Amino acid sequence: MRQQNQTWKSGSQSQSNAHQPPQGYKRPHHNTVAIASPGSITDPSTLAEQFQKFLSLQPQAMSASSISQLPHSSSGMSHSKWVLDSGAFYHMSPDSSSFTFVSPLSSIPVMTADGTPMPLVGVGSVVTPHLSLSNVYLIPQLKLNLVFVGQICDSGDYLVMFSGSFCCVQDLQSQKLIGTCRRENGLYILDELKVLVAAVAAVAAAAAATTVDLFSFCLSLSSSSFYLWHSRLDHISSSRLRFLASTGALGNLKTCDILNCSGCKLAKFSALPFNRSISVSSSPFDLIYSDIWGPSPVAIKGGSRYYVSFIHDHTRYCWVYLMKHRPEFFEIYAAFRALIKTQHSAVIKCFRCDLGGEYTSNKFCQMLALDGTIHQTSCTDTPEQNGVAERKYRHIVETARSLLLSAFVPSEF
Repeated sequence: MRQQNQTWKSGSQSQSNAHQPPQGYKRPHHNTVAIASPGSITDPSTLAEQFQKFLSLQPQAMSASSISQLPHSSSGMSHSKWVLDSGAFYHMSPDSSSFTFVSPLSSIPVMTADGTPMPLVGVGSVVTPHLSLSNVYLIPQLKLNLVFVGQICDSGDYLVMFSGSFCCVQDLQSQKLIGTCRRENGLYILDELKVLVAAVAAVAAAAAATTVDLFSFCLSLSSSSFYLWHSRLDHISSSRLRFLASTGALGNLKTCDILNCSGCKLAKFSALPFNRSISVSSSPFDLIYSDIWGPSPVAIKGGSRYYVSFIHDHTRYCWVYLMKHRPEFFEIYAAFRALIKTQHSAVIKCFRCDLGGEYTSNKFCQMLALDGTIHQTSCTDTPEQNGVAERKYRHIVETARSLLLSAFVPSEF
């Protein structure tokens, strides 16, 4: 939105290439262009001071009324044209049809220099055959599409260079020319800006996943009575609220859908269930599951408060060993390993467990390595990956508890 002489100082360029960038790109001399890169961007506070000084000299520069006075071509400034701007703080566009997606935001007004408010509808990404931009503000009352130079530099390792007749955007890592602009009626009109679409999609998806519009939790005058009662009753479930409405306890209440309640989505969601594994080892001792349970609140007569189980994946046969202390696990596994070698003439090929200290100790890992046993561990806070052992523990504990309670056995047993 700035006038050109306030944006950059530009040298002269021959009229023959007024609308064409050079065929073989080379960095021009510093006395003919102005260069903007991530390392050369002015400090935000200094930039703000300079911008306010400029507005004090020309207060009409960013007013809503002055936008219509900007230079136009003979056919008028089209919404398909994007103007390169160094005075804005974000990419902005009034054309909702050019967005691939828009994350709605509450109607936050964007104030112009003369105090005219322009409501901000949302933020999203614009991807066309000639343009790829992320984090673009949708402002319907805006008259021009604006591309902020600073935001281009911040989105990657890019170099923006201006001359008197054109502008270039270069990717410093690949040394490729990814954007070109032509100077038209004092403005730099963007012809092309090719940022990787995958990168734009990743940034946009991350922004959409991490951005939470807090205003969506608030009730407004447009909220339905059904949603109002849903909020009053501590975000009660839709089925319960429909039942209350059918009894007439809430008056003449018209039911509607509340599946889009932001508060319920964020507060009540849970992880998707893991698919139950149906794979079974084809040979004995191809895979052994193991886990340690304890400590028990009451020790048995022998003093044990822990037990470890080894589950054979091929037959689901289970060996259970009692332990007084967790460090006894290494000796128990050594005895179990010897039992398999002597009685079954086999070696455990794969051992699956969690990340308990007994399973990750150097002594235990070295023993597995000597036998050539593959050591598989579940991820942190993901017991589902060792689900066979977890379900076996539940079965053992529930069986023992049922036997003790049904026999009225004292708690010391």
